[in-house]
Amino acid sequence: MQKFFSNKKLIMLLIILIVCLGFIAMSVGLRNNKKNPSFIRQFGNDVTGITNQVISIPANGIGHGVDALTDLINTYQENKELKAQLDDLAQTKVQTQTLKEENASLKKEIGLKGTLTDYTTVNASVLSRNPDNWQNGLVINKGTLAGLKKDMPVMSESGIIGRIVEVNKTNSKVELVSSTDQSSNGFAAVVNTKDGKQVNGIMSGYNADRKQLKLGQIKTDAAIAKGDKVITSGLGGLTPKGLFLGKVAAVKKDDYGLALTVYVTPAADLNNLTVVTVIKRTIEGE
Repeated sequence: MQKFFSNKKLIMLLIILIVCLGFIAMSVGLRNNKKNPSFIRQFGNDVTGITNQVISIPANGIGHGVDALTDLINTYQENKELKAQLDDLAQTKVQTQTLKEENASLKKEIGLKGTLTDYTTVNASVLSRNPDNWQNGLVINKGTLAGLKKDMPVMSESGIIGRIVEVNKTNSKVELVSSTDQSSNGFAAVVNTKDGKQVNGIMSGYNADRKQLKLGQIKTDAAIAKGDKVITSGLGGLTPKGLFLGKVAAVKKDDYGLALTVYVTPAADLNNLTVVTVIKRTIEGE
């Protein structure tokens, strides 16, 4: 009898164990079934997803269409402006060519072999530029073998950037107009005022804070205004007349009111120089 009760307890223990395992299996099954919702729930989810797609596709299409239209309008406007600039450039080139031909004809007529504006060019690449001496100078890959000489002016596409201060056979050192060296040679310059007058001065010095050139030795009664163009005058040295230096940014009187200092925004981007052009003056006898 005692053995029976002992077996009965064992049987009850086994039944409880089976029931527990069953609950565990049901729990795992329910958890797995969450990944597979009921038919009704699945149907509702599908309807909601399709509705969202039906609404979002036209909405996205309209949004993309508006963006495309805006880009098209902007492109059209830019294209219109570029065409206007091209027309102006084409007209300028025609005028320049006409003036050059007329100038050559007049020179031939009077037997003039050279003027202050006559020069040829030599293109060169920048070899090196010391970061510690960035605003003072650079080295180019042309020298005496290319016919270069000391004091020849150097330009970029936009305007004059400096002059040659040291020449070797295959390379040359260029001192930039932004140099802080007070002993550097300045450029003889002329300001073309809006009233058609020309004012001479000396381009010597650079204001690092303003990032502008300084033009001095100017009369106080000179009518110089912001935006006036500044070019080389061609007086002295190997620099011909008419090389673009920049535009007037500001005009200041000295402490005594006796002279003017004109600040000029350089025509060239002095921080982005990879290819330059050396100017070789061609007046006979130099």
